[in-house]
Amino acid sequence: MIKEVRKEVYNCVPYAAGKSMEDVMEEYGLSSAIKLGSNENPYAPFHLSTKRMMDEVLKINSYPEKNFIRLKSILAERNNLAAENIGLGHGAGGVLDTLAKTFISHGDEVIVPKETYGLYNEISKGMGAEVKQIPLDGEFRLDLRAMAAAVSEKTKLIWVCNPNNPTGTTVNSNEFYAFIDALPSHVWVVLDEAYIEFAKQEHLIDVTRLISEGKKIIKVGTLSKYFGLAGGRIGYCIARPEVITAYDTISEPFNANRIGLAGAVSVLTEDLATCISYGNRLIASRESMIAELRESGCACSESDTNFVFFSTDFAASDIANRLLQQGVIVRPCGGWGYQNHLRVTIGTEEQNKVFIDKFKSVLQTLQGA
Repeated sequence: MIKEVRKEVYNCVPYAAGKSMEDVMEEYGLSSAIKLGSNENPYAPFHLSTKRMMDEVLKINSYPEKNFIRLKSILAERNNLAAENIGLGHGAGGVLDTLAKTFISHGDEVIVPKETYGLYNEISKGMGAEVKQIPLDGEFRLDLRAMAAAVSEKTKLIWVCNPNNPTGTTVNSNEFYAFIDALPSHVWVVLDEAYIEFAKQEHLIDVTRLISEGKKIIKVGTLSKYFGLAGGRIGYCIARPEVITAYDTISEPFNANRIGLAGAVSVLTEDLATCISYGNRLIASRESMIAELRESGCACSESDTNFVFFSTDFAASDIANRLLQQGVIVRPCGGWGYQNHLRVTIGTEEQNKVFIDKFKSVLQTLQGA
């Protein structure tokens, strides 16, 4: 421990990345592997986006002013707001981190769901916040009533992951509106909608209306999941202009890379129809996988994401390790307290079939034992 490093840093848990396909193939002597553990889009990048990103390599010596400004305008138009309502960042994670630095002071209180994306907890603790964790309800959804009941005079932020990672569930939109309306004036809500493009239409929250009404809400989005640019690291936030001004003050100038910005602009314009077509394919594959898993006796939640959260009668870590030895990477959910649950990303039809076949084989072996 270095004494000059802020003590809050040592209160945080470092992010633990999963195994790469290359690691798995080398470790188990395999010629191929499929990665269904990181919620990436297997069909991306798309044709024109790829070309635009490759063209940007020749301009990598200069800052990306044009596409930085253009992307803000595109996102504003998509959300019926102005460019002044949009902030950009280095992936959704970078945006969340900057929001924590913008809002949280030492001793502030934040509220987070207990079983959710772990970054909220760590960046809050890193800023010296006191973190209140609220368990999900019996249907693996965020318990908005319990979160509202936990608010105190010290509460500064509430982190809301919707759809939630790792459970894939969404909150009821009317319940969310009531939740927002009931919060005291000193509390802000950060609504992380990284997977919202995969959600059913009836589950969407009208964030634009809430911002226009002056509610203390900040939406965070990303180009990583639905739009297939995880490696491009482009995230954004949508909020009232004065919030974006504060956010931009804390954030570094042009805090998104030139190549990722070019891909983001292209996928939202030139490649949008292609992206939506593959997005619809992933959604259809998700519903098929849920049906397959339920037929196999698994308890499988409804999902509004590009992954499925389900449980078996066996330890998830054991199942995940057995699949890993066969070249299939999935995510056991023991780190969230779900010892029998797994999270599996929706891949291509071929990848999904490989997973289902190998999973059923593992399940049969464990049942036989």
